[in-house]
Amino acid sequence: MGAVASNLVANDLQETLKPYRRWVWLMFAIALVVAVATAIIEARRRNPSPISSVPTQETRNVKASAERSVAIGGKVENSTLVTGNENVVGGKFDGDLVGRDKIINIQQMASAPLNALHQLRAPVGDFVGREQEIETLINALRHGSRASITGISGMGGIGKTELALLVAQRLSADYPDAQFFINLQGTDANPRPPQEVMATCIRAFLGAEVRLPEDLDQLSQLYRSQLNGKRVLLLLDNAADSAQVRPLLPPTGCALLVTSRQGITLPGMTPLTLNPLTHEEARELLLKIAPREEPAAEQICKPCGYLPLAIRAAGSLLAITPDLDPVDYATQLQDERKRLERIGAEGVEIGVAASFNLSYARLAPEAARVFRLLSVFPGTFDALAEEMVCADTAHAQLSDLVRRSLVLYDDSTKRYRLHDLARLFADGKLSEEERAAGQKNHATHYKEVLTTADNLYKEGGAALARGLALFDLELGNIQVGHAWVAAQGVEADEDIARLGMTYPNAGAYILHLRQHAREQIRWLETAVAAARQLKDRAREGVRLGNLGLAYADLGETKRAIQLYEQALLILRELGDRRGEGNALNSLGLAYVDLGETQRAIELYEQALLIVRELGDRRGEGNALGNLGVAYADLGETQRAIQLFEQALLIDRDIGNRRGEGNALGSLGLAYADLGEPQRAIRFYEQALLIAREIGDRRSEGNALWNMSLAMDRLGLRAQAIQNAKQSLMIHEQIEDPFEAKVRAQLAAWREESG
Repeated sequence: MGAVASNLVANDLQETLKPYRRWVWLMFAIALVVAVATAIIEARRRNPSPISSVPTQETRNVKASAERSVAIGGKVENSTLVTGNENVVGGKFDGDLVGRDKIINIQQMASAPLNALHQLRAPVGDFVGREQEIETLINALRHGSRASITGISGMGGIGKTELALLVAQRLSADYPDAQFFINLQGTDANPRPPQEVMATCIRAFLGAEVRLPEDLDQLSQLYRSQLNGKRVLLLLDNAADSAQVRPLLPPTGCALLVTSRQGITLPGMTPLTLNPLTHEEARELLLKIAPREEPAAEQICKPCGYLPLAIRAAGSLLAITPDLDPVDYATQLQDERKRLERIGAEGVEIGVAASFNLSYARLAPEAARVFRLLSVFPGTFDALAEEMVCADTAHAQLSDLVRRSLVLYDDSTKRYRLHDLARLFADGKLSEEERAAGQKNHATHYKEVLTTADNLYKEGGAALARGLALFDLELGNIQVGHAWVAAQGVEADEDIARLGMTYPNAGAYILHLRQHAREQIRWLETAVAAARQLKDRAREGVRLGNLGLAYADLGETKRAIQLYEQALLILRELGDRRGEGNALNSLGLAYVDLGETQRAIELYEQALLIVRELGDRRGEGNALGNLGVAYADLGETQRAIQLFEQALLIDRDIGNRRGEGNALGSLGLAYADLGEPQRAIRFYEQALLIAREIGDRRSEGNALWNMSLAMDRLGLRAQAIQNAKQSLMIHEQIEDPFEAKVRAQLAAWREESG
């Protein structure tokens, strides 16, 4: 460079460049410095420092300005640290103490492969139950001829992860090369992509710094190549869906265990849906966490819905709160409005409400709306009910909620339900407008279900049993529907008032059979008030007559007569002949109870004329049976038997099982009066079978009582006492005034028997 400069200065351009001579020399000097620096860097690149045998990466210079300090930018590896005057680094770098102005080049040591091949943590030490599920999973994951794949699905807090860890731990010897535990973050806003999971597995074998292809196909090939020929167990926890897991299927010889809140479908997978703990398992878990909860264990487990997460939180709270009495805590949990809050989040990573919210937050708006509305169902329900209550065409959103484990589905019954705690969570998300609309839809639908059940019952034959089964299945929904209507008050809304007025009549026959008299009275008083509010005289008259029957069942005969007479007056005024006939029949029953048998016969005969005029065969059978009872009271037993037999023929012809049972019981009484207890018992036994078949508790108690009297007459005192005891229990349960007579006779027999 110097020679070049001299030649230039000496040539003909000297005079031309003379004014710029200083600038030319400055440029040549800078070029010289750059050339020297380049040579030094190239030498260092070719001859690395003894501190590392790996190639030097890009060097960063970081200066410290403060005294006695050092500045470090980013990672220390492959960085140059420049310290200022009096700056001291407390320590040594490759034997050199850093002090004053000194430049230290620090380069990263060559990385050894990370030993991250065995990642399973131990499952919780107080794990309980699930023996059948454990056996199913272990057997499925021990296939040698192909990749073993299992999936555990279930709602949040059900215990999927702990079960998977327990199974994986027991299988660790079967898969000695590696056991990976990877959280797929399926409930997060951004679930973990499959490429990231592949990279984690590959780097566990090859080292953290290995460069991986960005192309998904190439990465997948490398992933399977690393697993090929090895015995590796992959536990993929909290998967979002099948699409997230499908690229991660391992080769033959490996095993894949997936947990997810959503149902997962993969080729060759053995699926398992996890349900809440059994009562015994829940109790065992609770007492392992907090042994002092023994006095109230069941009372705590039940409101927790036997959900492991809730039981652990409740048990942990009691375990660390010595002055919280378990019985008091169990009482606090009965309050549904505050139950989730009182279960809390002690001893768990996430509380029950927060766990549900992870699933709820990922729902589409329409699915979220349906989930909230499902909280109006108190228990199980079918797809048709959900479609009607939630306005969900073809229950599409319901099916989505099942897939996401937010709704439980029983394939054997084809019915759905929310877990009790999920129902409370969903209810907490409802707006007042949504709640009112949902409950009104619910009440309306189940009034129609009640109508269907009653019509089947009246149809008789095989349909009768179907009607009773439908009523028993939906009783919880029917009761909740009517309770909501009654709570609104008949003045609130005309539609609601109409529901209140028509609910009892929708199931008139089946409700009289199944409902307790006091519950009937509550329903009917609401109906009478609604009919008056709507100025519906016809329905007011019918409801008054039914109300009289309910009071008669409680033994309040005079009150019943007042109601019958009010009903009769209204129904005659309106020309309602069917209603008039029913009222006359009911009045006859009341006067029999008062001992005015002759007056009762007159009323029965008027009723019989009306029902025959109308062609009402059910009403005719009832009137004939009632007439028979009245003539039997007058001692005209043979005439009574003729009437009972006529009633029995009609009841059997129309399939009226309750009427048939009553006629058989009455025939038994008649033959007992004739001194034929053996024949009477045969009729009582037939009546008892029918009463139990249709769930007629009052008739069941009467049949048992009559059998006990006949057996006593045959000298079978022990059997008589046994039947009388069963009869007494039933009469007590239904608050039948006849219980006093049964109790007195039973006491007398026991005294006589010593």
